[in-house]
Amino acid sequence: MAARFCRSPRNCLNASATRRHLLLPVDPPDQIPAVPEYIDSTTRSMKEKVRWYSPRLGQEVDIVRWGYYGTPILLFPTAGGDAEEIERFFLIKVLEPLIHEGRLKVYSVDSINGRVWLTHDNVAHRVWVQKQYDSFIRNEVVPFIHTDCRSDSIDIMTSGASIGALNALISICRHPDVFSKALCVSGTYDVQKWLEGEWHDDFWYHSPLMFVPHLPEGPQLNRLRERFILLATGSGKNEDPEDSWMVANSLGSKNIPNRVDVWDKSWPHDWTTWREMYPKYVEELLG
Repeated sequence: MAARFCRSPRNCLNASATRRHLLLPVDPPDQIPAVPEYIDSTTRSMKEKVRWYSPRLGQEVDIVRWGYYGTPILLFPTAGGDAEEIERFFLIKVLEPLIHEGRLKVYSVDSINGRVWLTHDNVAHRVWVQKQYDSFIRNEVVPFIHTDCRSDSIDIMTSGASIGALNALISICRHPDVFSKALCVSGTYDVQKWLEGEWHDDFWYHSPLMFVPHLPEGPQLNRLRERFILLATGSGKNEDPEDSWMVANSLGSKNIPNRVDVWDKSWPHDWTTWREMYPKYVEELLG
């Protein structure tokens, strides 16, 4: 895996990895548990990690890519996840056949906004970070993907599970000029409760449940009507299919193509569900 640490997404320098040693008791070799194979050697050779300082977020952010060729998909982590979360939870593993076939290039980025929603006490700051994160995605991550794909016009798919699904939905609804399809899995979309009774106008513009039904006729809505959003969810523990139906109704009110797939109660809000969903739906969206 190559690692690059950058001042900006277009100005990257090679950097060597560092290793940390801990002085701890070690089990005999035959008792050391096997390290899980998150990805195979072929995928590892096609993995690259880049870091740059984002002036919009005021901090360094990681982005990771798996694959050399194929349709790019920006796959957001869950609320507190980093750019490599989807590898550690074997989501990249189940997508390896598509990566190896050269049909898919997966990108992921740190969930800066999700961490702030979960941990920061100041509601105004949470909303500000959400706004800045959206700007970071459109103005830093998208150009990076275009440069990596050597095309300024290539359409990007987007996806995510849980809060990652909300980020994917925001991205395609606000920027249908660059995002073509969205796979939103087990999404948490109605997050007004996180405002804790406060109101901030910027939140309205970054909540698809609020702004999509009020989109005026024009270029943004016309382009959205050429896009497709797939909302998949289980019905088991901690799942709430009603959230997906609310989004579908909002999209449908403006004739934006979408579909809701509800799996039964044996599928909880968990990575076990998402590892089953992703190969099926990504293959479908690739066509």
